[in-house]
Amino acid sequence: MNSKLYDKLIFELSHPGCQGFSLPKNEFGHYTLPEEQRRQEDAQLPECDELTVVRHYTNHSGNNFGVNNGFYPLGSCTMKYNPCINEEVAQMPAFTALHPAQSEESCQGALEVSYKLQQALAALTGMADFTLNPFAGAHGELTGLMIIRSYHQSRNDEKRVKVIVPDSAHGTNPASAAVCGLEIVEVKSTTEGLVDVEDLKPLLGEDVAAIMMTNPNTLGLFEKEIPEIAQLVHACGALMYYDGANLNPMLGACRPGDMGFDVMHVNLHKTFSTPHGGGGPGSGPVGVRKGLEAFLPSPHVEQVDGRYVVDHSHFNHVGAYLGNFGIILRAYTYILSLGKTYVKQVGPLATLNANYIKECLKDVYELPIAGLCKHEFVFDGLKDKSTGVTTMDVAKRLLDYGYHAPTIYFPLLFHQAMMIEPTENESKQTIDGFIAVLRKIAEEARLTPEVVKEAPHNTPISRVDDVLAAKHPILTYKQLVHDDN
Repeated sequence: MNSKLYDKLIFELSHPGCQGFSLPKNEFGHYTLPEEQRRQEDAQLPECDELTVVRHYTNHSGNNFGVNNGFYPLGSCTMKYNPCINEEVAQMPAFTALHPAQSEESCQGALEVSYKLQQALAALTGMADFTLNPFAGAHGELTGLMIIRSYHQSRNDEKRVKVIVPDSAHGTNPASAAVCGLEIVEVKSTTEGLVDVEDLKPLLGEDVAAIMMTNPNTLGLFEKEIPEIAQLVHACGALMYYDGANLNPMLGACRPGDMGFDVMHVNLHKTFSTPHGGGGPGSGPVGVRKGLEAFLPSPHVEQVDGRYVVDHSHFNHVGAYLGNFGIILRAYTYILSLGKTYVKQVGPLATLNANYIKECLKDVYELPIAGLCKHEFVFDGLKDKSTGVTTMDVAKRLLDYGYHAPTIYFPLLFHQAMMIEPTENESKQTIDGFIAVLRKIAEEARLTPEVVKEAPHNTPISRVDDVLAAKHPILTYKQLVHDDN
């Protein structure tokens, strides 16, 4: 069999007259569409037999890398294993057959799940209440900033239009603030990679609405000055916003609410083991401290006299229904599976794995900031720069050995940044294998650098022109003259 046959597009496997389907007998009669709704020519659809279609997509699915395929050390993304029990619960007919417009009486079980997840997230983070409505982390950020802006407006404090964002922040932070109509002010980091309190002080004033912080930050470092920062921010009348993208190492160790944060979002698709990548499905619940509950968006699930009801009285609104319910089910299942005892081990184990990798590789990869990290850390490329091998080269070479590459060229604080994040799920054996491969790549870079520079060698395609693909994407297939050969 030609192994290259299934590297083709499904359109290229098309042959006129081939069919891969059979439709049941029409029992509904024949109806004619109005002329203005009809195509002027037939749709260009592929014509393939069923076996060709099955083989084509089965072979392509094998080219897709995920946490079920192998180690996925994508820094800042927390690509952890999605337990099968989560999927089993999410597929239960009692949940999948529901419609969001059903009456409250007919879906008390689903409302109970939402309510109890709100309560669980509040307990884990130190917040007073949560909304599950946002459909992504960035959507959660926007929702949180809208809550903050609504809070200031309720006090007739319209002058607070600035949001302070660290130079190490995720790119969504300034983007979300801009979408919310707020002005972004950058605060610098110290040489140790933490928010510079002295640089922050002159930025604070009566026009500041909030500061957005990630803890641990994108360098994987714990922001130890947060108590002082919170005091300074609150003293000027602003609020503290916590970006929950890096919440994973905090589970079982500390809570953002106890640090002084007022509003935060949580990524269920990161910290709480639900599917992640490929654009979704996402979920970004937002929590608030006591006193801000009224600014949470509607609809919101509450418990009244032993029943679960949907409250529509809140004036903020970010979505039609109660969020991505399939993901809510998965996250709640994960929390129940771990329970109070084992959820406390998530953060410490994630931190242990990251520090183990860092310490085992810092002799061959440049570690710009020494010391204890949390769930992730950043190398600044290979220690030996004379080879000319870049972080991109190392990432591409990892593909040849069956590992997904870590996050590269982020954060922007380091020219050859390589951000590595193992999660708490990975065994020592898996991590040792990853360490051995990175050491081997460092040796290859020293002895045979061209092998690394020309990688990958074993993937269906080699290096693509990422810039060209972004600037000139080909989104449709143009039918070519059929070639039976």
